[in-house]
Amino acid sequence: MSNLYQTDIALWAEQQAQLLRCFARYGPAFFPLYANEQIDWENIAREIQDVAKSEQSEIEDLLVVLCAHLLKWRFQPSRRSPSCRGSIVEARNGIARVIRNSPSLKDHPDKVLAEAYPNGRRLAQAEGGLTKPPTECPWPVGQMLQHDFWPEN
Repeated sequence: MSNLYQTDIALWAEQQAQLLRCFARYGPAFFPLYANEQIDWENIAREIQDVAKSEQSEIEDLLVVLCAHLLKWRFQPSRRSPSCRGSIVEARNGIARVIRNSPSLKDHPDKVLAEAYPNGRRLAQAEGGLTKPPTECPWPVGQMLQHDFWPEN
């Protein structure tokens, strides 16, 4: 079974889902022994754990974008555009959606801001030619996530 996991993860996932549904329906006492041996418990556990990592990573990626665009908004007021405003709103909406779907991650933006900010800072420099943005994030994450927060000069 783990060979299929390595060669065709989509087919592996479909087969594992079917086996798990059968196991759930009939219970371990009536589940055929040969089918129980086909359940790839270790890789199922790995994939489930990866779901959590994916949600955490999505928050961090969106936080990088949010940092970059808030920096450009604050330090390049003459270049503010609807596109930049839209990127800020989209990043905030995305973070809120992930947290709404996984409430246990509500503190995650605060935990990863110190890691996300330098990447957002570099992104702002690369995209907008921003020179010498602050080395530390100038705003608390709670403020950054508020839809009515727009940093001014």
